[in-house]
Amino acid sequence: MPSRVLVVEDDDAIRIGLRLALEDEGYAVDDAASAEDGLLAVRRDPPDVMVVDLMLGGMDGFDFIRSARVSCGAPVIVVSARADTHDIVAALEVGADDYVTKPFEIKELSARLRALRRRSASAPAGDERRPPLVLDGAEPALVLDVDAATLHRGAEPVGLTVTELRLLCELAAVPGRVLSRQQLLERVWDRGFFGDERIVDVHVRRLRTKVEIDPSAPRTVVTVRGLGYRLDLS
Repeated sequence: MPSRVLVVEDDDAIRIGLRLALEDEGYAVDDAASAEDGLLAVRRDPPDVMVVDLMLGGMDGFDFIRSARVSCGAPVIVVSARADTHDIVAALEVGADDYVTKPFEIKELSARLRALRRRSASAPAGDERRPPLVLDGAEPALVLDVDAATLHRGAEPVGLTVTELRLLCELAAVPGRVLSRQQLLERVWDRGFFGDERIVDVHVRRLRTKVEIDPSAPRTVVTVRGLGYRLDLS
């Protein structure tokens, strides 16, 4: 079954062009001309991936991503003519996973979509199931199940985006070992992201709000100044 993509774009020519081009690439595509219509589509039939413009009439792309994230964990690629670093970071802060600036080649967007789907659908090699990993033993315990792609604090699931989950899993694969920002870019984002390592910092900040008791004093996802990040089990 082809991956289902939701395109949220208010420019008719761009939206229709994206839909036709992505269908030619083998995707099943739904499209919406506004953030409001996009949210209705997400609630009606959650997509596998979302492609979202930032400059939408009415509710903008930032608010769409923030609202969609409440009920849908599908990866989000922002496509926008706004190439300022502030806009890129702001989009990532509200939950986007990747960012492509206009104009772009459809082959580039398709490659980004495939990379996101690989992250979302990745499975461990071999048949042996790995036991869940207790990240924080304080009650209620924080437990990561890499094979099931779930994180729970006690009985309650912790909602992570695909990128946040991959980031946590990469750190959990080598607990106690420091991974540099460049290493995390290569492992989580496949071929990197704009060559800008700050993208890792943005996602670590978001991840900490979900896994740390006190995000301002992290004890699970720890910064090693000048080197990168380390996962400490406690």
